[in-house]
Order: sequence, then structure tokens, then C-alpha cells
Amino acid sequence: MRVGSLFSGIGGLDLGLERAGMTVVWQSEINPYASRVLTKHWPSVPNLGDITTIDWSTVEPVDLICGGYPCQPFSTAGKRAGANDARHLWPYFATALRLLRPRFALLENVTGHLGLGFDTVLADLARLGFDAEWSTVSACSVGAPHMRERLFCLAYPESFGWDGWKRNGRPRGGESARPSTPTHWDAVRQPGSIGLANGLRPRVVQDQLHCLGNAVVPQVAEYVGRRIMAVAA
Repeated sequence: MRVGSLFSGIGGLDLGLERAGMTVVWQSEINPYASRVLTKHWPSVPNLGDITTIDWSTVEPVDLICGGYPCQPFSTAGKRAGANDARHLWPYFATALRLLRPRFALLENVTGHLGLGFDTVLADLARLGFDAEWSTVSACSVGAPHMRERLFCLAYPESFGWDGWKRNGRPRGGESARPSTPTHWDAVRQPGSIGLANGLRPRVVQDQLHCLGNAVVPQVAEYVGRRIMAVAA
């Protein structure tokens, strides 16, 4: 299954979906530090850059488009300005779905989105001909030492008729398909546990914390990806 990644960050969704057996063929990210991380780990995958300027007629169609569009418009930690926030970029995600017509779309965001703006997202998906199912999944449910509960939404064509969340259920505590070879992701802890190392420039730590704070836990993405792969064959 070929994946296009929007709002890629440092590749948490991408890494988890690849662990589930998918292949990332393009990404879209503008943060300089995060983009360097993507280049290091996906050197042959093009970064399309700013989603607001992408010409989708030139982009390769894929089976699944994933992305955690900016959470600041919906987060309970912010002003919750919703569609009035300049960082409200969901409409550009919807445009990509409308023009590329993937088999699946995987959306990720904070749980505060359920009470603000998610109804609009579901309405947009319906207008595009997608059904959708969603659930909240925590990092600790796949073995991480912190809650980090996030909203995941899977959209698919109305004719597909998948009832995946209800049939497959949520992950249980400790249920995690970790890779046989550990990666740098497996050492990630809550940002608050990361201190300043002697001789490390504060700016480097700031970039790392920012990117970790926005990242998706790969083990959660892998869990969701395996559920998709199980019914998409």
C-alpha cells in the first residue's frame, strides 16, 4: 500500500505505517528541523513542502493519504479559535483527498478536536464520498510510559463498507508490535523528561522538543496501519 504523508513532522505516522507493511512515496513538511529528519530517514522520498502551494495535478496518486493537520485550532491548551485560526489547514487536506482520490485517508489530531471542528471534517469527508470511523488511542495502550491520547479517524469510500474499529476493537494495555530492531523512536519519552545535555545548544533541544511534541507515537500508527492492512488486501 502506497502512502502520501501530509504534515509529516518527523515521520511518526510514516514510520508506524511502514512498520505495518506500507510504503511512503511522498511527504509534505515545512519545518526546517523536521524536514532534515525526514531527509535523513527517507532520503529517496520527495518532500512536497508547503501544502498550501502544492499543485496536486503533478503529484503521484497513492492508496492512502495520512496526516496530523495542525492541532492548535482545536487544542484545549490554546485559544480554540477553530476555523478562525490561521493554522486551520484541514481544508487543504480535503483538497488533496478530492483531487487524488485515495482508497483510504488516515487523520490524526488532539482529542479536543472532537468538541470543536470535527463535525465539519466529517461533513467534508461525506461530501467527498467517504465514510469515516474514529476512535481515541493512547500511547500507554501500546506500551509507552505516558497517556498521550489522540484522535484517529479512518476514512474510506462509501462502497467499501468496513466496520473496522467496532470489529477489531481498541488496543489493550501492552499490546504493541515493536520492530525486531529498535530505533531511536523506542527511546522517546515525554518531552518533560528530556534535559539539557552538557555542551548541547539550547536551540537544538528546543527543535527536538517541538518536533516530539507534535509527533505521533509510531507504535500507535503501526497498530492502526496493521488494522488497515488486514482488511485492504
